[in-house]
Amino acid sequence: MRRFIALVLFILFCQSVPAQINWVAHYKIYNTELKKQITIQELVNDIAKTDALFFGEDHNDSIAHYLQDTLYKALLAQYNNVTLSMEMFERDCQQVLNEYLAGFITEPNLIKEGRAWKNYKDYKALVNTAKQFNQPVIAANAPRRYVSLVNRRGLQSLDSLDKQSKQYFAPLPVDTINTPYFEEFVEAMGGEKHFSGINMYYAQTLWDATMAHSIYQYWRKNKKTKIFHLNGRFHTDKHLGTFTQLQRKDKKLQIKNISCFADDGYENPDWSKHITLGNYIILTDPKVPKTFK
Repeated sequence: MRRFIALVLFILFCQSVPAQINWVAHYKIYNTELKKQITIQELVNDIAKTDALFFGEDHNDSIAHYLQDTLYKALLAQYNNVTLSMEMFERDCQQVLNEYLAGFITEPNLIKEGRAWKNYKDYKALVNTAKQFNQPVIAANAPRRYVSLVNRRGLQSLDSLDKQSKQYFAPLPVDTINTPYFEEFVEAMGGEKHFSGINMYYAQTLWDATMAHSIYQYWRKNKKTKIFHLNGRFHTDKHLGTFTQLQRKDKKLQIKNISCFADDGYENPDWSKHITLGNYIILTDPKVPKTFK
């Protein structure tokens, strides 16, 4: 069965070559440790001992979405057992996602009842690759209603929720101690003048901690799998946010991250700006149209 899956994926990979020709000139993959351009296959080979690989994206980057499915197929072809994990689905929608993957419900049901993002079309290929090869997908994110609650009333507001509700976000108390991440977050919000209060940061932390908890919870029961997690790149750039939250769960976990974004210098990276962002960076051509504005 493993050889069959690898063979089918190889055929699919080869069939996608014409599409790759249209894209290949518009991105570059770099290993930041080596400061060297690498191929997708070299990246796949490099993570042989990695338990979790984060792919940090800009949500509207059309090249990133193409690469995610291409990389996922390459990972499956080499390692067979690869679990996709997604910020784009919330934990209380796991059953709906499972039912779609098993073929019980339709895609419109998944989109509506799974509260899929408005740009679900950007992730459709990935989900259907998992479905085609009977691979699980983790609905990793905290439900938006709880993130909103923390933003309005603080982390202590979660204590009053019942046991059933609490299963959908990271265990309390949520770890919020991460000074570099806090500073990055304030800057991303436009600086102190535009920072509306600590609850905004706590809501972000709940988001990060829940994704990390979802990944860790699954990994503990399935240590032979590799986990390929997608999120907005701010969550994992510089090994902060979700990356830090997962690393603190178990220091033995081998984790790496990709930071993917459009950059005018994609063919000649400015290492002074990019080297700390991740184990790998994928720089994409900013001239290529985005999937939404």
